[in-house]
Amino acid sequence: MSGGIDSSVAAALLVGEGWDVAGMTMDLGIDQRHAVRRAAAVCRRLAIEHYIADMAEYFREQVIDYFCAEYAAGRTPNPCVRCNQLVKWGALLDTALALGYDYLATGHYVRKDWREGRYRLWRGRDRSKDQSYVLYGLSQRQLARAIFPLGNATKQHAHGLARRLGVNPGAIVESQDICFIKGRYQEFIRGRVPFGPGPIRMESGEEVGQHEGLPLYTVGQRRGLGISGKLLFVIGKDLAENALIVGPREALARKKCILDQVNWVSQPPPRIGQRVRVEVELRYRGRPIAASVAMTSGDTARPRLARHDQAVTPGQSAVFYRGDLLLGGGIIAGPIGT
Repeated sequence: MSGGIDSSVAAALLVGEGWDVAGMTMDLGIDQRHAVRRAAAVCRRLAIEHYIADMAEYFREQVIDYFCAEYAAGRTPNPCVRCNQLVKWGALLDTALALGYDYLATGHYVRKDWREGRYRLWRGRDRSKDQSYVLYGLSQRQLARAIFPLGNATKQHAHGLARRLGVNPGAIVESQDICFIKGRYQEFIRGRVPFGPGPIRMESGEEVGQHEGLPLYTVGQRRGLGISGKLLFVIGKDLAENALIVGPREALARKKCILDQVNWVSQPPPRIGQRVRVEVELRYRGRPIAASVAMTSGDTARPRLARHDQAVTPGQSAVFYRGDLLLGGGIIAGPIGT
C-alpha cells in the first residue's frame, strides 16, 4: 500500500469480498512519512494489519543505482518496469509469502485470466488508466500470486468506491510515476552521474551548439537544446566524443531496433526467427504501432515497425500487444538503420 487511492481501494474491495487482508508499505529509504501515515490510517479504517517492509537497500541497488547507471551509459531508463519485476513482485512478494499470505494484490489497472495452462495479462478496462506496460516483465510464477482488483474499474469508479468504502479520495494523493524523484530528473542525477559539457553536432559532424551534459538529454527531445533557427531533435549520443547528435525529425525515427531482456507473458516465446505480428508501444502510454517481432536468441529480439514516426529511445521498453492482450516486451538496446 503506497498510501495512494488505487492501492487503498484495492485493499477495501478485497476486505469487502471476505479475503484475509493485510496492508504492506515498502520502506524505500526515501521521504515517505505522509504516505506511510495515509496507508496506516486506511488500514485502521479497514481493521486490517499494516506492515512496513524494509526494501531500502534493495531498492537503491536495483532501481536507483540502475536508473543512474543507465543515464551514465547514454540511455533513458524506465525504473517502474524494473521496480515491478524485481522489488514489488520479487522482494515484496517473498516477504508477503514469508508472513503466511498467499497472494500479492496491487492497485494496478490491469486484468488477469487463465487459459490453456497459462496466466495472461490484459490492458485495464479503462485505457486512460491502463498500467499493463510496466508489468510485461512478470513471470508465470509471479502472476500465479497476483491479484488486480481494479482491472475492470475506471478512475471515476475507483473514486466512487473510495467514498462508499470510507476511503476519502480527497485526502489521498495519486501515486507518482517515479516515486524517488521530486521535481525534474535532471536535478536528481546531478551529483549522482558524472558528466560535463560538450558539443552538439549534426550527423554530418557540423557543430551547432553546446550541451550541458549527455545525461540531461534524451533521444527524441526537441526543447531545451539552445539551437536557434532550426527545428532539431536529439537523435543519438556519442559517449566517446561526449557529443550530442541532433537532426531533423525524419532522422529521428527508425523502423527496426534491437531488444534485450525480452520476456513473453501471455504466450510462450516464439521459435527463434519466427515473426509474430503484434502492436508495439515504444514508451509508456505511447501510441501502438503495427509491427512484427522475431526472437534472435533466448532473450533478444528484433521488431520491425510498419511506420517510423516515433522515437526509438535506448533504455525504454518496447512492449508487445495483440489488441488488449499483453504479449511481452523488452528493453530497447538501439535502433537499426532507417
